[in-house]
Amino acid sequence: MSTYFRRFYSSFTSHVVDIPPRLLAFLLFLLLLTFPVTKPKFTHLLLLALANTGAIFAASWDLLVGRCGQMSMGHALFFGMGAYSTGMLSIYLHWPIWVTIPLSMVVSVLLALAVGFPCLRVKGPYLALVTMSFPLITTGVIFYFKDITMGERGLSGLDRFFPFLPYEQQYLAQYYFTLLLLLASGIILYKIANSHTGIVFISILDDDVASKASGINITKYKLMAFAISAGFASMAGAVNAHMINSANIGMLSLTTSFLPIIITFWGGIGTIYGPIAAAYILQILDRYVLTDVVPLETHWHMMIYIVLIIVLIIKWPRGLARYTTDELEDLEEARDIDERGPRIWKKYKKKEKK
Repeated sequence: MSTYFRRFYSSFTSHVVDIPPRLLAFLLFLLLLTFPVTKPKFTHLLLLALANTGAIFAASWDLLVGRCGQMSMGHALFFGMGAYSTGMLSIYLHWPIWVTIPLSMVVSVLLALAVGFPCLRVKGPYLALVTMSFPLITTGVIFYFKDITMGERGLSGLDRFFPFLPYEQQYLAQYYFTLLLLLASGIILYKIANSHTGIVFISILDDDVASKASGINITKYKLMAFAISAGFASMAGAVNAHMINSANIGMLSLTTSFLPIIITFWGGIGTIYGPIAAAYILQILDRYVLTDVVPLETHWHMMIYIVLIIVLIIKWPRGLARYTTDELEDLEEARDIDERGPRIWKKYKKKEKK
């Protein structure tokens, strides 16, 4: 028994404790996992569940922009399409949630591939302006087909998660569901960002001309980044729509497009784990501090966020999460090589033999 425990400890130490981003993510997940023990109000559980979907939304934007360099100012297109797709499938076809959400992701991925082709012809600020126009176009389409989309009123009466549970337990169940969904999404996005594909994304970010000269099909990888990012953003939008029981036009607004940008710059662009941590800061600041503790009009919220971004860029230009991981690296104590896990020990022995 002690042998298995030692192996687990060594593996956990080498794969989590020795890597500050993973340690930060583990501590955050542990905190969120034990949060319901404090017996919070169901409104607080809903607030954190919405933060979970917001974190997925922001992390998907970070993969596209922070890793691949495809500046998108209209990411609300995929968030809103995920919400409207699952809403229409649920209301008009009466399909269950577990079918409508994956189908909404497929719709958004196909839309991303269609949108990606014209977007690849432009770069920099022009790409940002082109992507910003697509949510506005989609908003016009929704108003034109208002008999189906319900126009300004939006789609209401969407199915809730876990309707067979008592009312308050539904919030607890959907909180844990969104938390596990965030964990799975965060791991997948982090793995993609640090895989061979992620390295290609970074090479395109640094110099797409040099990447093309090296034989990389940059069109293929840019479309791949659009598709992956759109899939996770639409999943966040679909889950969000079912939690608030509606899909409305606000999900396609410019404010929604700016939210992942604000969250990512707070947490640290190009990190994946940074936006996930910063999403909770924004949600608590927006829905609790600036709403209940210090009540302010909604239009002041965005102004406060912009001021905070300016302060953070001056003080911590790499983001709060990267600053925290740097501090964790500074505090890390040196350990013997045999305490740092079997993989490191094997590498050390191989070098010793040579």
